Amino acid sequence: MPKTAEWTTDAAKDERRRPLTLPRLAWLIGPALVAGVAYLDPGNVASNMTAGARYGYLLVWVVVLGNVMAWLIQYLSAKLGIVTGRSLPETLGTRIRNPWARRAYWLQAELVAMATDIAEVIGGAVALNLLFGIPLVWGGAITGAVSITLLLVQSRRGPRPFEFVVIGLLAIIAIGFSFGVFIAPPDPAGVVGGLVPRFEGTDSVLLAASILGATIMPHAIYAHSALARDRFAPPRAAGPLSSSARAVRPVSERDAPDPSLAELRGIPTWRLLRATKWDVTIAMLIAGTVNLCILLLAAANLAGVPGTDSLEGAYAALYAGLGPLVATLFAVGLLASGLASTSVGAYAGAEIMHGLLHVRVPLLARRLVTLIPALIILAIGFDPTVALVLSQVVLSFGIPFALIPLVSLTANRDVLGGFRNRIWTTIAGVAASVFLIVLNGVLLFLVLTGA
Repeated sequence: MPKTAEWTTDAAKDERRRPLTLPRLAWLIGPALVAGVAYLDPGNVASNMTAGARYGYLLVWVVVLGNVMAWLIQYLSAKLGIVTGRSLPETLGTRIRNPWARRAYWLQAELVAMATDIAEVIGGAVALNLLFGIPLVWGGAITGAVSITLLLVQSRRGPRPFEFVVIGLLAIIAIGFSFGVFIAPPDPAGVVGGLVPRFEGTDSVLLAASILGATIMPHAIYAHSALARDRFAPPRAAGPLSSSARAVRPVSERDAPDPSLAELRGIPTWRLLRATKWDVTIAMLIAGTVNLCILLLAAANLAGVPGTDSLEGAYAALYAGLGPLVATLFAVGLLASGLASTSVGAYAGAEIMHGLLHVRVPLLARRLVTLIPALIILAIGFDPTVALVLSQVVLSFGIPFALIPLVSLTANRDVLGGFRNRIWTTIAGVAASVFLIVLNGVLLFLVLTGA
């Protein structure tokens, strides 16, 4: 009987029936909350704010649908990292045998990571400008410097302190973006009506695609698999699971889950997966609620107000309509969003390079590679909001390259063994992937044709 299906033994079945205690569950939670920051980056803020200001409650259903699909996708990503002990880029790095194909895959993933970083650095720069009047270029440099500091915490202190810092920023984001809804609550009938799927013209389709494109991003998939791997990694002394030991194993063995992984961790894999469902659920509830609050805040208070299609315009409209407190908290939330999400994005970029090219680049050099383009855009005076929109277009190119391998690998017995997806999970994953790929294709078509 293979060890990867350890729950099939009678003893394991008895153990599985024992509920997770609250302290134990709390200790296992964290990676999804960090990855969930990617769902609250400045691109999400811009998309949801614009949707609410232009169309009121029309696209509430898009935010809810995106959050449901995000739950499934992030759980599959975490499951891959937990069961195999490898991230998605690492797994693809061993399975894509042709070196040129592997480099081509890395190039598109790297471009996606850079586009993500541009949006997040710009968001942080805009927030610093709104709060303190700091020039955009210097604001971008400060945002990049803070992200380097957070990454140093992760690399030197381990995943847990990094999680605490990012979760703290997540709390600030939630308060900053949600406070205004309690000051000026939305119309309940309008919110319920917005749950009915419908569009009103081409521009609403474009905004719906932008919301989903800003919600489900490739780098969040890459990052979550790596975060789950690092968070539940066995002790370093566990030689059989080290990267060098894996490298000398036959490819067929490297592609299968290591049967001793759960034993070396000291905790059954199925227990980690159960805790991960809670982790992802909590993270997506927070992200979905905050995204919905952003849209509802704009729908209830900014509908028809000119200039709210930019972050600066939205801030000014909130200041004029709801007062300085709501506007300031919005800017603080935007700043926390930029700082937290750019750290997670840089983490994903480093993992992409390591997993696909099998090289490790010094942290500062790796950070500068993605930071410099953002600073150049800010320095030449390019419209920050337009840059945010264009970054979402680039992200649309990367969606299929992350979703298709993820669903395929998690449904593969050779990769996950007895932990592979059930048939209905795979069907749901395929359906979500097809929907997102088609909608992102529509987004690209509309943008490229000027519609």
